[in-house]
Amino acid sequence: MEGLELVVLLGATILIGALVAPRIRVATPLLLVVFGLLLGCIPALGAVELPPETVLLLFLPVLLFWESLTSSLRSIRRDFRGVALMSTLLVVASAFAVAGVAHLMGLAWGAALILGAAVAPPDATAVSALGRMLPRRNFMLLKAESLTNDGTALVIYSIAVGTAVGGNYTPLNITGLVLLSYLGGIAAGAAVAGIAFVVMRRIRDALLINVCLLLAPFAAFLLAESVGASGVLAVVVAGLIISFSVARISTAGSRRQTEAAWPLGTFLLNGALFVLIGLQVPHLLAEISADRIGWLVLMSVAAWLVLIAVRFLFQNAAIAGIRLLEWRSSRRTNFISYRARIVSAFSGFRGAVSLAIALSVPMTVASGDPFPDRNDIIVVTAGVIILTLLVQGPLLPAVVKWARFPADTSAGEELRLAEHVLRHAARDALADVVEEHHIDDADRDRLARDYIHDDGDQWTALHGADPEDTAGELPVAPTREDRTSRYAAAGLTLIDRQREALVRLRREGTIDDTVSRTLQNRLDVEEIRLTSGDPHQS
Repeated sequence: MEGLELVVLLGATILIGALVAPRIRVATPLLLVVFGLLLGCIPALGAVELPPETVLLLFLPVLLFWESLTSSLRSIRRDFRGVALMSTLLVVASAFAVAGVAHLMGLAWGAALILGAAVAPPDATAVSALGRMLPRRNFMLLKAESLTNDGTALVIYSIAVGTAVGGNYTPLNITGLVLLSYLGGIAAGAAVAGIAFVVMRRIRDALLINVCLLLAPFAAFLLAESVGASGVLAVVVAGLIISFSVARISTAGSRRQTEAAWPLGTFLLNGALFVLIGLQVPHLLAEISADRIGWLVLMSVAAWLVLIAVRFLFQNAAIAGIRLLEWRSSRRTNFISYRARIVSAFSGFRGAVSLAIALSVPMTVASGDPFPDRNDIIVVTAGVIILTLLVQGPLLPAVVKWARFPADTSAGEELRLAEHVLRHAARDALADVVEEHHIDDADRDRLARDYIHDDGDQWTALHGADPEDTAGELPVAPTREDRTSRYAAAGLTLIDRQREALVRLRREGTIDDTVSRTLQNRLDVEEIRLTSGDPHQS
């Protein structure tokens, strides 16, 4: 199939899936995977293959960067211990458990370990698409884990492939690979974020700022991969750092452009990825003998069940171990409940990263012979992905309902708190702003209504009504243009004071990043209104 025809087909499939999914009450990614499976049965589409470099270099940097930009750094810091355990030791345990089962079912040990490395890490894009019905803290913890676990999986994959093609690894070599993957990825992401900070802070054009933002994930991935580190982790680190400093290095216009363009782009890339995952399965099965297919399906089911079981058992073991070491009794109430652990075990969706790892397996070993069980690895990996998406995905809402999570009102409470602080920041600055910009009584009252949400009488009761103490005496009545300009300048000054208060709340950890972004968007919209039109018009 020609490239242009494939683009049109993917776009039409995504559009139809997005239209149909809400009507039949199915998550859009699940329906897109089914559409991909159906399309893969069309003979003309049998030649469509998904090269691993396409996933690693085109899809993942953009998708992971956006997930990092919209993640909660406060949640990662708060649950860092759990995130670290789940993204390292759990990945290792899952990989070796799956490898052991696959080896017992007939795969060579090297191929079985590659399979384990491929399916061990939950996928950030799949988690983001299907896990949003979870309570906020559970979702953010799962998302943080899925953003940081790929480095461990890729190290296991490198060791398994190296061993299969004749390499030899010592514990010192393995330690070096792990340190290079994580420390190198963190350093590369931080370096790119630092460069982006310097460059973007000097640019005021919204379009150019977003060009820099788009280059950042690819630059981070390239820099990390060039030194043998984790490109995925580099992208995540760069995204988290830029997200934390975005208020200082971008403008209201560029942020509004980002909020409009990136969700569209990531929606299309995500949709195309889910369709392509489904599209690969019939093509892969066509290369396997009929008598082998049933055994590989059974192996896929076994690997999938092992992943769920290991995830649940690991969480129980980790919590038991931490409880033994935890001497502060007040911290024990923070452990997730038994039902929550079951939900978490059921929430580990696999996706694009797993398929990319499986497709990256070399065609031959050092001797030139075919790589052992390569097709089996790819088929079982694809089977596990399909099972997590098409079985776990539809069942997760029922499992969440069964868990009876308490209502999570923290986001609303933090939003109301932040709104209160921002109103007071504007109230405290209003008298000085009125005097600085020579605002008359009518516009003073409007500023109070717009930014403090009270009327002029309330403001007067607090600050007095003497024009000499507020607006000052103007020798000549201002023109409409002059009045408009003064009002806009005063409004922008109040927005700056509110933005400073918002940054302080986020830096202190009083509010979550998601709450901060909500209020930042409101301030950006108001700033654009003041700078692009008549601020006296609502």
